[in-house]
Amino acid sequence: MKKPVVFFDNPGNIRRLTLGFFAALALLLVAEWFIHAHAHFAWEEMPFFSAAFGFVACVAVIFTAKALRRVLGRRETYYETDNDG
Repeated sequence: MKKPVVFFDNPGNIRRLTLGFFAALALLLVAEWFIHAHAHFAWEEMPFFSAAFGFVACVAVIFTAKALRRVLGRRETYYETDNDG
């Protein structure tokens, strides 16, 4: 039986999706110059603050997850039993 071709199996689709994400990012960064954000703090008025804050927050989540995995992680055979019965 032949495996059905899925959308993400085609490299051309991946390229189009990536270009679409970058185009959306570019549009949002350009829109930030024209839309007033109604900031509560002075540093929120800086250009591209939202993009930089989002990127830093994402990186912080990744590093926090890596650290938690070391603390909470189990060995690969944790759920295996010694007897097969």
